[in-house]
Amino acid sequence: MQTTIRKFKTEPFLFHTLNFLFMIFVAIVTLYPFLNTLAISFNSGLDTTRGGIYLWPREWTFKNYEAVFATGKVYHAFWVSVARTVIGTVVSVFLTAMLAYTISRKEYMFRKSVTLIFVLTMYFSAGLIPSYFLIKDLNLLNTFLVYILFPGAGAGLISAFNMLVVRTYIHTLPESLNESAKIDGASDFRVFFSIILPMCTPVIATISLFTAVGQWNTWFDTFIFASSRQELSTLQFELMRLLSSSVNSNANPSLSSTAAKDTATMITPLSIRAAITMVASVPILVVYPFLQRHFVSGLQLGSVKE
Repeated sequence: MQTTIRKFKTEPFLFHTLNFLFMIFVAIVTLYPFLNTLAISFNSGLDTTRGGIYLWPREWTFKNYEAVFATGKVYHAFWVSVARTVIGTVVSVFLTAMLAYTISRKEYMFRKSVTLIFVLTMYFSAGLIPSYFLIKDLNLLNTFLVYILFPGAGAGLISAFNMLVVRTYIHTLPESLNESAKIDGASDFRVFFSIILPMCTPVIATISLFTAVGQWNTWFDTFIFASSRQELSTLQFELMRLLSSSVNSNANPSLSSTAAKDTATMITPLSIRAAITMVASVPILVVYPFLQRHFVSGLQLGSVKE
């Protein structure tokens, strides 16, 4: 009897202790690369090459960030990236939700065929060259609209994966809601906007985060489809060019007109890369907490039950 009581009290304590230690380990492994990059971005470039920078800068400096923002192109590119991310995410998520609702209806006779077509796009694609000629024939080269209709170098406005997640989530909603609304005379559009869309908030937040991160991080579509127009340059594309220039010349060439000569010796490709990483990551890190509470539940409910 005493052995049973001791076992009953010891096992939960041991489990919670090991679980706590494991989560601490996971948190350290997850946070360390970010904190290390942050420390390097605020550390002198030459001192960084010596190594030994972990969680705190050894020689504080803002020259790395001054180098990133020195040309002035980054500011305009930032707002272009914000515009394409906001508009592209809203349009993509809205159309994805509408498509998912359509193929989730049992009365839609082509739902299996349409689903199969979209699933095939997850495994097969025409490739970059056909996509380029398609966009060229549509007169979308060097236009802002190419970021919305063909984000990610022709990847497409609607993601098949996101559509399947939303469709599966809609299947978890009570069918009686849709039937009651139809009995009251509501149209499909009224049902979608007044009932389905508000109840899909968790999964909408989930795919919105996926879409926004994809729109924010991509630079290859700017390079392929809009590189000849400076006013369409995005933040990621400008940072990529700055990093390439820094790596090739082992210094930032824009510093020669904006800083003293001895300042250039404080900038290295490693320090520039760390500063660029922080500039590109912070906006998404600011947005994520507002979507995090919906993220887990939306992804679980939208991916388990058919």
